[in-house]
Amino acid sequence: MVMDTITGNGTSKMKVEVWSDIMCPFCYIGKRNYEAALNRFANRGNVELVWKSFQLDPTIPQVIDKKVSVYQYLADRKGWSYEQSVKMHEGVVQTAKKAGLKYHFDKAVIANSFKAHRLIQMAKTKGLGDKAEERFFFAYFTEGLDLGNPDVLTNLGKDIGLTDAEVVEALANAVFYIQPQPCNFRRSATRFFFRNVEKIFRRMANCKPRNLMLCMEFRDFPIGFC
Repeated sequence: MVMDTITGNGTSKMKVEVWSDIMCPFCYIGKRNYEAALNRFANRGNVELVWKSFQLDPTIPQVIDKKVSVYQYLADRKGWSYEQSVKMHEGVVQTAKKAGLKYHFDKAVIANSFKAHRLIQMAKTKGLGDKAEERFFFAYFTEGLDLGNPDVLTNLGKDIGLTDAEVVEALANAVFYIQPQPCNFRRSATRFFFRNVEKIFRRMANCKPRNLMLCMEFRDFPIGFC
């Protein structure tokens, strides 16, 4: 997350840039808590939210022959037992519930999110970035849709407000071949950035919305912002 101030026409505007993966459970919770806090902010009309793309796991194949549960996937990735993974996800479900979200990890489909990010970037050019993020989050965590399925992506694109032609363009035009990475950091710095992003959203996820800005002690995250 990056916060910056934009000045123009005699007014100041805060721009908040968020690097998010639509398969990140803490990102969705953080989004909802951010929105709740912003609604209590008198000058919320002077805050601009910009969504950036990154992938939690870009190594996931574009085509997955054998589907695995999110529990088994994270257990394998983290070196946990299956039972540990289930317990961790149960905790996330309860945290999401406090934010007014319904997570159904039992239905979640592991998929490469790269193509979905391309649709989000297209949506941003139409002023539909926030709507796209919300739709894809809901599709993955609540509906259990396969974000690697071309038909699913097409339908979600149309739900957002894109035409069939715009969906095709987003998935084919090199302009939207945007590597979902936050900045041109060295690889080690990028990993540090990702860890901080997750830490920030974890903190946001565990904050009461009205105290969100107090919880966001940005001095704790001295690097990785650009």
